[in-house]
Amino acid sequence: MKILYSAIATIMFVSSCSVTQKYKRPELDLPDNYRTELTLTADSIQLPWKAFFQDPLLITLIDKALDNNHDLQIALKSIDQLDLLLKQAKLSMLPTASLNLGASRGWSSNNSLNGAMSSQYTNSKYMDDYSATVNVSWEADIWGKSQLYKEQARAAYFGQKENYTALRTRIIAQVAQAYYRLVALDEQLKIAQENVTLSENLLRITRLQYQSGQVNSLAIEQSEAQKKTAELIVPLSLQSIRIQENALLILCGMYPDSVQRTTQLGALTPQVFFNTGVPARLLSRRPDLKAAEYDVIALNAKTGLAKTAMYPSLSLSAQAGLNSFLFKNWFDLPGSITKNIAANLTQPLFQKKELKTAYETAVIEQEKAAIQFQKVTLLAVAEVSDGLANYKGSSDRLTLALERGAALDKATNDALLLYKSGMATYLEVISAQNAKLQNDLERNNLEQEKLNSIIDLYRSLGGGTD
Repeated sequence: MKILYSAIATIMFVSSCSVTQKYKRPELDLPDNYRTELTLTADSIQLPWKAFFQDPLLITLIDKALDNNHDLQIALKSIDQLDLLLKQAKLSMLPTASLNLGASRGWSSNNSLNGAMSSQYTNSKYMDDYSATVNVSWEADIWGKSQLYKEQARAAYFGQKENYTALRTRIIAQVAQAYYRLVALDEQLKIAQENVTLSENLLRITRLQYQSGQVNSLAIEQSEAQKKTAELIVPLSLQSIRIQENALLILCGMYPDSVQRTTQLGALTPQVFFNTGVPARLLSRRPDLKAAEYDVIALNAKTGLAKTAMYPSLSLSAQAGLNSFLFKNWFDLPGSITKNIAANLTQPLFQKKELKTAYETAVIEQEKAAIQFQKVTLLAVAEVSDGLANYKGSSDRLTLALERGAALDKATNDALLLYKSGMATYLEVISAQNAKLQNDLERNNLEQEKLNSIIDLYRSLGGGTD
């Protein structure tokens, strides 16, 4: 026992020196600024999504998606699982206790000691054994395993919560962009129908001129072709609208149906913009970056556990109960009481290098997670840079498209008036109408692109989590 006490004292002294390495954030070497800088008005990045989006119909759809989206529901179940594991980890190093009740009957050979004793004391060829014991065991936490278990479970739990938040943010952005796409398709249908009306007017005038001999049949054929060009967009738009409605409602966890929505794409632009700040602020804003760092923290704890497995472990056990070879004396106190106490010191010596391999593997996993964290951070900065470039580019192009659209509207009206008075050819009218159609479609796409770039910026800068 003196040797055991000495070993225990030595281990307790050594345990005062930590054998594990505390977590240290990987070096990220973030740039001071984004590549594209915009001068914007207010720091709205922390605004809740209900304050950021202005359209009540869109807000209703996002609410439904957050309540019914199946990916979000699965992520919530994963959080529940990790919550249970976290609670279990907090109890990892507590003593364990068990109650055992047993009865056995054994027949020994007549030539054995047990057989001879059984015949002598019980006058039977068998011997019974009745026992009721309570066993308690406890491993001394001399290397801080309990803290490592809790740290690993806590990091996994909070990492999953950040993953859930990132998924919520992504769902919010996807619903908003799907909604914008749907309104843009409505606008595309409207543009096509307006162009069909213009083409019908041209065709009617051309037929009158043909009847009076001012133009030939080629003018009628080309005017009809221009009308068909616009008409072809109508069924395509209706088809795309149906498909987009289905996709939007599936995001909301609902079966395909019609979707109530606003009528003007331009009215959907959020009125608040962003102060982009510096790239380092992403670490406190973006849930995917937080989740990636929690993964490194969890694996750091796992590495510590793998290292402690190579060190000695001290366990204490105690047993108390009742034991008798006669049933009638089983609960005869104090004659049937049995007690036992033990201390065990275990030091792994030769396990085919398994423990060292497990530790080295854990170190590599931690290093991989650190590299992944650096990669996710790099991509996050790139997303913001891309979003800023997309926002600036789409805004500049939309301004030019609106200016060109104003000029083409006037050119189309003037060409039709001149054609009526015989001062312009039908080809000039068709060319003006076709240019107007293409510009209107491009303007519609640019308005949608600008809205999408705003949502991408809002998400990539860490907004939309509330």
